[in-house]
Amino acid sequence: MPPARALSPRSRRRPSTVLLVLGGGLLALLAAMAVAPGLFTDADPRDCDLSRSVGPPSWAHPFGFDLFGCDYLARTVHGARASLLLAVAVVLGAGLLAVVLGTVAGYAGGLLDTVVSRITDVWSGIPIVLGGLVLLSATRERGLLQVIVVLTLFSWPPMVRLVRTSTQQTRELDFVTAARALGAGPLRVVRRHVLPHAVRPLVVFASGYAGVLISSEAILTYAGVGLQRPVESWGIQLQQAQERVTLAPHLLVFPSLFLVAAVLAFVLLGEGLRRRPVER
Repeated sequence: MPPARALSPRSRRRPSTVLLVLGGGLLALLAAMAVAPGLFTDADPRDCDLSRSVGPPSWAHPFGFDLFGCDYLARTVHGARASLLLAVAVVLGAGLLAVVLGTVAGYAGGLLDTVVSRITDVWSGIPIVLGGLVLLSATRERGLLQVIVVLTLFSWPPMVRLVRTSTQQTRELDFVTAARALGAGPLRVVRRHVLPHAVRPLVVFASGYAGVLISSEAILTYAGVGLQRPVESWGIQLQQAQERVTLAPHLLVFPSLFLVAAVLAFVLLGEGLRRRPVER
């Protein structure tokens, strides 16, 4: 048998590049819907007429109408804003908390590391959907801010673990040891040498985790404890669709497709970043 040829750096980058292009392109399309929905539809999602209730898709209205006679394409396009904004906000909030706690615990070690690790272990035992269900069901107003805060509260444990482990591994590398030997203080070492290496796996993880957050919001809203109108979201559309799914299946199909597309975009992006080789 001929010897196996080693893959060139360009060959190793090819699968990750394809995933990044697919995920990034799909995410860019959804982001364009969130930022400028008028590019995709000129209909007003709040222009409703009960005489058009659950009207089927047509050439003039490709997604048909919802229970209240609102243009369903307009509602679906405008729903991208809440879902994407929620995912980005939760990732940033939980990621910032993870960077602070994970870096301090991983670099300092000792009692501080033990305390942070035990709190993280206990908190990670609460599933994000269950925690959100309990807290949001006790909240009278459930707007975008309330859901973001609740999901952030249950999203930081896996990120803290990741940053902590990365920090511990980086702390033992030769260039970090050399920096300490030359007299660099802890803050300087962490800022210039530890953080750049500890944050990279967090970025990879957070890219895929954003898809989990979008689906979690949809599950909570479908269960009746998530977002409420006048906010437009795919979860609200799915919640309202369950009442007439046999009569008007298009109410369930279109927001589900967009929800799957958003989750897929983040998953592809995260997988592409994970497979991308580290530049030396």
